[in-house]
Amino acid sequence: MKETVTAEPAAPPAPGAEQYPALDFANSAIALPGGRFADLLGTPDAARRWLIGHDLAPDDVEMREMCAAQLRSLREQVRSLLASRVDGLPALPGALAAVNDALTRAPAASLLHWDPAHGPYRAAAHPTSQIVDHALAVLANDAAELLSGPDAERLTACGSPPCNRYLLRHGRRHWCSTRCGDRARAARAYARRTTAGD
Repeated sequence: MKETVTAEPAAPPAPGAEQYPALDFANSAIALPGGRFADLLGTPDAARRWLIGHDLAPDDVEMREMCAAQLRSLREQVRSLLASRVDGLPALPGALAAVNDALTRAPAASLLHWDPAHGPYRAAAHPTSQIVDHALAVLANDAAELLSGPDAERLTACGSPPCNRYLLRHGRRHWCSTRCGDRARAARAYARRTTAGD
C-alpha cells in the first residue's frame, strides 16, 4: 500500500518546468522511494497553494474538493499524453478529449445576469469555478504547446526509479534532479559490484 504525503517534497522543479507550467503540473504527483507518494494537489488546500504558487489563482481563492478533483483528473490525462509521447505510442483518445475540453472550458467573458432591483449586470456564475476553469485552460494549452512544439523532442521521463517525473532533456541528462541522478549512479555502481562478485 502506498503512503500518500501531502507536504511538498524537497526536490526542485524538473528541467523545463520553468518554461512549461504543464510539466510542473504533471509532476505534481510524485513517486518517492520507499513506496511513498507525494500529491501536491491531494487536498483542496494543497491544490489552492499550488495554483497560487503558479500565479493561476488569487491569494484569497477558496478551493473545494470538486475543483481539486478536476485538477487531479486533468493532471492524469496530461501525464498520459506525456507518457505516450515519451514512449512513442498513440495518445489515448480520452486524454486528448480531456485536454481539448479543458482548452475550451474557460469563458471568454463574464455572463450577463438580471437583478430585479438594478437590472442587468455581468458576473461569473461561480467565481471559484471560473478560476479553476481558467487554470485548467492555461495548463491544457501549455501541455498542447509542449507536446506539439519543438521541445517535444527533448521530453523524457526521469531515468531513476521509482521517480515518475518528466523533464526536458539537456544533453545526456535523463534525471529530474541531482538527487535522482545520484540514486541512479549509486544503483549502477551497486549492480556492477554485485555482478563483479558473482
